[in-house]
Amino acid sequence: MSVCTCFLLSLLSPGLELLIIGTSIFCQPYVGLNKDFKSMLSEHAEFKALTLKDIIKASDGTRKILFTLDDGLVIETVIIPCDRGRNTVCVSSQVGCAMNCQFCYTGRMGLTRHLTAAEIVEQAVYARRLFSSEVGSISNVVFMGMGEPFHNIESVIQAADIMVHDQGLHFSPRKVTVSTSGLVPQLKRFLRESNCALAVSLNATTDEVRNWVMPINRKYNLSLLLQTLREELRSKHNYKVLFEYVMLAGVNDSLEDARRLIDLVQGIPCKVNLISFNPHCGSQFKPTSEEKIIEFRNILAEAGCIVFLRPSRGDDQMAACGQLGKPGQVQAPLLRVPAKFQSALT
Repeated sequence: MSVCTCFLLSLLSPGLELLIIGTSIFCQPYVGLNKDFKSMLSEHAEFKALTLKDIIKASDGTRKILFTLDDGLVIETVIIPCDRGRNTVCVSSQVGCAMNCQFCYTGRMGLTRHLTAAEIVEQAVYARRLFSSEVGSISNVVFMGMGEPFHNIESVIQAADIMVHDQGLHFSPRKVTVSTSGLVPQLKRFLRESNCALAVSLNATTDEVRNWVMPINRKYNLSLLLQTLREELRSKHNYKVLFEYVMLAGVNDSLEDARRLIDLVQGIPCKVNLISFNPHCGSQFKPTSEEKIIEFRNILAEAGCIVFLRPSRGDDQMAACGQLGKPGQVQAPLLRVPAKFQSALT
């Protein structure tokens, strides 16, 4: 018996164990299990999908957890504490990533492999065990760590289902957010099969820029992506998609970009999250100034958009958005910079 076919996740609820066999979920008090069966499990079954390698604490209290997988590969998970008690665990869905977004450190790695549902869920379980007494209960899960979740759609949907199941980790579906760079067929499937929240990394207001900074746009362009959201969200009542927008100085942060963004999201129930670019050695981009981000934000707000500013968390320990992972000797290629943006990167 192995973690691939049977594994046991110990939940925080006293005396409660979650047994997952294949795709079926069974929950019962541990004390109700037959003594011989419990003995057999302890002797022959391996229930651990992850091994703790290291915990790195940033100056703002953010924790980056390094886990070793059974095959020796390493993934990173981030715990983001909040003064208001809304603590978040940011889980990875892949080792590396195939999307090659030019502003993302994980994208420099390329893709090594997908994570199993067990490896994804156990990140949240570990977060609860390790930090509930220290930072308080974990209330939110975001699939915004290493990898493109919709590139690993089977495991991600299964993991999200376990996280929100009454007999699973029992998170609210509104508090489990899956982020995507815009894989349209998988996006459709997710919206039809899952009640969890959706975040879409937009990061540009023209195909020219998005083709460069997010190569997936060459397959699923802005028009297709946004029209798909308009159509699919018609049947999702009281549901808003979160658009993530990483602010890149001189690239996507002009006032014209702000006005184009307003037009792009028309007819889509949404919120917009403006994110400061977090520098790393794998990218030549620069962060937009705080003053310009606020000006950008104000234009959106005046047009009636619901807009938030997401501050960097954990950036002094490479734990912030776009900073996870460790590229090896072979790295994904940096794409040619359009001529009119070359001055922004020098």
